[in-house]
Amino acid sequence: MVDGNRILDQSTSKRLIPRGVNFPGFEYACQQGWAYGEQGTAASQAASTAAGIASWKINTVRLPLNEGCWLGEGGLPAGALTATGYRNAVEGFVDALNQAGIMVILDLHWTVPDDLPGDGLRPMPDSHSPAFWTSVATRFKTNRSVIFDLFNEPHSRWNSNGTQVFDLSWSCWANGGCQAPIEPDTAATSGGAFYTATGMKSLVQAVRATGAGQPILLSGIDYANDLRGWLANSPADGQLIAGFHNYPGQRCHTTACWNSEIAPVAARVPVLAAEFGQNDCVTPPSHVVRFMTWADEHQIGYLAWAWWVLPELGCSNYALVSDLDGTPLGPVGKELHDHLAELARQPEGPDPQDPDPDNAGRPVTGPKEVLTVRRRPARLKIRRAAFRRGRLDLRVAVSPLASFPVEVKVRLASTRRTMKAKISADSGIGRLTRAVPAGKRPTVVIATYPGDQRLRPQTVKTRFSVSSLTRNRPSG
Repeated sequence: MVDGNRILDQSTSKRLIPRGVNFPGFEYACQQGWAYGEQGTAASQAASTAAGIASWKINTVRLPLNEGCWLGEGGLPAGALTATGYRNAVEGFVDALNQAGIMVILDLHWTVPDDLPGDGLRPMPDSHSPAFWTSVATRFKTNRSVIFDLFNEPHSRWNSNGTQVFDLSWSCWANGGCQAPIEPDTAATSGGAFYTATGMKSLVQAVRATGAGQPILLSGIDYANDLRGWLANSPADGQLIAGFHNYPGQRCHTTACWNSEIAPVAARVPVLAAEFGQNDCVTPPSHVVRFMTWADEHQIGYLAWAWWVLPELGCSNYALVSDLDGTPLGPVGKELHDHLAELARQPEGPDPQDPDPDNAGRPVTGPKEVLTVRRRPARLKIRRAAFRRGRLDLRVAVSPLASFPVEVKVRLASTRRTMKAKISADSGIGRLTRAVPAGKRPTVVIATYPGDQRLRPQTVKTRFSVSSLTRNRPSG
């Protein structure tokens, strides 16, 4: 979870810095119709692939996804593949990575504006994107080892002759509504047709409406390389991470730019370089080495592009491995492998930003000491529990700091059956209205907040009094 400008592991209350790789394939294999994902993602291969990745001391993998293949829109997935099969394949690979101790970032990489095939990167999310995130978040909302990356690389568009076709503003990034060119960024010319962009606020709302409380990654503009307007325009949500992409050809690729533009954002919210890399095959890979050193000093995570095997293109197309078992491919793959191994060998010291309330500011002793953040009461209450005309009306209150939904169980009279639901409490207030099976009436409602890094777990319950129950009476 996010705590201030840090990502924390709730099980230990320790800072978690994501370091790892991107695993491409789920965005293009299903569109091309030859598989759901790349080699190594099939059910018979997933555990072995995950073990190879974990052998590098990697704790995070980012998976690019295809909106059309997930939703079954735009004629995707192609061939004999199905949307159900695609979703199951993604979830199966996520499970394999989680079992290997690896956190997963699910990334909306390719979209299907106006039901066109999802065959490349567009400038912004489209009208299908809220439905995509509603479905993905619903499927993964109970998996706390998943982070949602709402859109890969928001960007403006120029034609090959240098003419600007689309200028993405921070206002459109946040709120949508602007007209973005429909062609993928691989097209030499664009602007033949346009679609209405969907903004980040709508996508965040779509995720939260499902009850999913996991952190959300929002990448900046200019292909995620520009974060200068991120703080002023990001939605109001306490679980956001600023996404940054960093390649040598991009504008902000120097230490001076990182110090002036990225570090100030990282002082306020977590920053994650969800993509970085270098494809000139030069040894040593100076850009990669310089950025990892800088990021480590600022406690910023990074995910290299990409964990794929390309016998012909190799390092010239960013390949990090020569075999899915984890054999490093130089120069970048070997550099990343050795760098992560060296970090793993270093003693684990205390987090200098930890508030350390229990020690009242006294120096922390011992490099392995686990620092904990004092958790507050959840302040959970059942404000209303009413049953009229066959419908149940519940209202709960919880601390506005809550990161997860309130879990509710309703016992029904004369049966062992219970109704279960989750209530999202925006700004501390949540409401649920639901039909009760015919002939049944609720007797007890039990509300539970599972707890998070800031708030302690809490369970409260209340009984329905006879006066609070209104039975349906026959008319006439």
